[in-house]
Amino acid sequence: MAISAAGLGSGLDVNAIVSQLMGLERQPLTALDRKEAVFQAKISAYGNIKSTLSSFQTAVRGISDISKFQVFKATSADTTLYTATATSTATAGSYGVEVVRLAKAHKLTTAGQASSTATIGAGTATTLTFDFGTVGGGTLGGDGKYTGVSRTFDLNPLKSTKTVTVNNTNNTLEGVRNAINNANIGVTATILNDGGAGTPYRLVLTSSDTGAANSLRVAVSGDATVQGLLAYDSTATQNLAQTDTALHAGSNDAQIKVDGFTVTKASNTITDVIAGVTLNLVKAGVATTLTVARDTAAVKGAVESFVKAYNDIQKTITGLTAYNASTKQGAILQGDYSAVGVLSQIRGKLNSAIQYSGGTLTLLSQVGISFQKDGSLTLDSTKLDTAITNNFNDIAKLFAAVGAPTDSLVSFASATANTKPGSYAVNVTTLATRGAYTGAATAAFPLTVDANNDNFAIKIDGVTSATLALAQGSYATAADLAAQIQARINGDSALAAAGVSVNMIHNGTAFVVTSNNYGSASKVEFTGIDPNTATTLGFNIGAGTTGLDAAGSINGVAASAAGQYLTGITGDNAEGLKVQIIGGVTGDRGTLNYSQGYAYQLDKLADILLGTSGPVASRTDGITKSIKDIGNQRDVLNRRLTDFEQSLREKFTRLDTAISKLKSTSDFVSRQLAQLVK
Repeated sequence: MAISAAGLGSGLDVNAIVSQLMGLERQPLTALDRKEAVFQAKISAYGNIKSTLSSFQTAVRGISDISKFQVFKATSADTTLYTATATSTATAGSYGVEVVRLAKAHKLTTAGQASSTATIGAGTATTLTFDFGTVGGGTLGGDGKYTGVSRTFDLNPLKSTKTVTVNNTNNTLEGVRNAINNANIGVTATILNDGGAGTPYRLVLTSSDTGAANSLRVAVSGDATVQGLLAYDSTATQNLAQTDTALHAGSNDAQIKVDGFTVTKASNTITDVIAGVTLNLVKAGVATTLTVARDTAAVKGAVESFVKAYNDIQKTITGLTAYNASTKQGAILQGDYSAVGVLSQIRGKLNSAIQYSGGTLTLLSQVGISFQKDGSLTLDSTKLDTAITNNFNDIAKLFAAVGAPTDSLVSFASATANTKPGSYAVNVTTLATRGAYTGAATAAFPLTVDANNDNFAIKIDGVTSATLALAQGSYATAADLAAQIQARINGDSALAAAGVSVNMIHNGTAFVVTSNNYGSASKVEFTGIDPNTATTLGFNIGAGTTGLDAAGSINGVAASAAGQYLTGITGDNAEGLKVQIIGGVTGDRGTLNYSQGYAYQLDKLADILLGTSGPVASRTDGITKSIKDIGNQRDVLNRRLTDFEQSLREKFTRLDTAISKLKSTSDFVSRQLAQLVK
């Protein structure tokens, strides 16, 4: 193969010539590179806008909920006695609160044992049955045992019976302790070494919940030795002893005085005495002042956050779209209609009045928020303070989505993005009811429940329980047995997991079981019961009365219904508006004013602006396509330049060859002429 080197024959610097010619040809590529760099800078700028807009949405979303403005603060004058917190349902006021005593948990202890690891009994399978209830009557002696003929134990209807098995694998104090704790039944077991000679080890059982209604009863069936150690019933056998002999019936409850009224509660955390206020009791002491007031600092902070959120997005977009008159240079997105449009749409929302708020505040300027010459927002704190003082309840309506019914038994539940602001009439034609089962007449009380009449199975709201067994024994009153039946039903794992429960009463003749849920899905049905139980309790296989859904209209249009809720239908202005009919009567129930505050509107606007079909995504996609087109153009140019360079080199090669031949001929002629001269 011949070796070729361009220019050797002609003496021309072919590579330099080709390089200069190609430099001229590559100028369009340089222009494409510059154009692509501009587009990449715009992509980066839009990324900055997207990030700032996302932060803006997060900020406004945080104050688009009315609860952010319904903030109260509860202050205890002496936090060593009790602390307090308040929710949005609280009312401003001052209260005198005295902690008389703290709630305690019922605690029982066994007789002392020589060892915590020695076996107890023969290891026969034994069942420990734990009930929770209130000890009543009798006299508590210094030995921790009750005496007297009037003793009672009333079951806690909110607590179900729990069982633990003891056998030859765990029949020691430590084994029983572990079995109880592992069962997670609402009882904590510990072992105490009291240091006594010979028998220092005691098993201590403590109810997990405080209060008189959570006192313990322990029935033991099986091994006689285990029974002799652990059986406890304040009305009968008491092989365990109550450790705190200063307490008696009802005194395990916390007791406080609020403005002189005595209140007794099962827990040291009290939520239902002062509306919207939670009291956390620390210790007993003298009366001190509890002050409940609006947390105006939180409201001011929310408004300040709103102003800052807008100013951040305004600063970002303005900086990216501005023109500098001094340098006569525009920012990377100057004149970009999409970027300018994002800010324009946000400003448009802020300049519009809030409709249908039902309040006196409809403009941001009324709470001290106004635009400055540079397009940013400023906050007049003095004007905001005045609005907080004079129109506090209306401030939330400026920012959040709010539904305000005129009927106190109609509650605004929620709305959707399709719900239009407006004043909507509410009419109720049917009130929701709960499914219930009323049994046949029961046997006379006192009534005995034994192995022949203690079990049944029930279906609540479509969920079927396991076969339930009542605690056997004599029930003095219908209320006692009703509490036992309710505890068994509500304690069933399948029903509890499904979130269904019942309320149980005796109407003087028969038991009535009522679902705690409303509507057409609410139903009580007995699915299994033996004849003796049916005779005793008045229950038979079959269903009771099914509940009814509420019915009515919103905005004059029949609403969809489920339970106590009515919801505006698709296509109407009230679409998605959901209200709860808590009670009252049928007929016209006033109106509900639904308004969408600035923060709510801006949150929804941000969804659109940041959406896949919104201006940010659309503009970014367009720029990305332009960059891709530049890439395609570059590929075409590169291919053309490669072909052009190859063509140039081929031409210069041919030129070099021709010149080389001419030079060779010239050399030959010169030699011949030289010979003639000689």
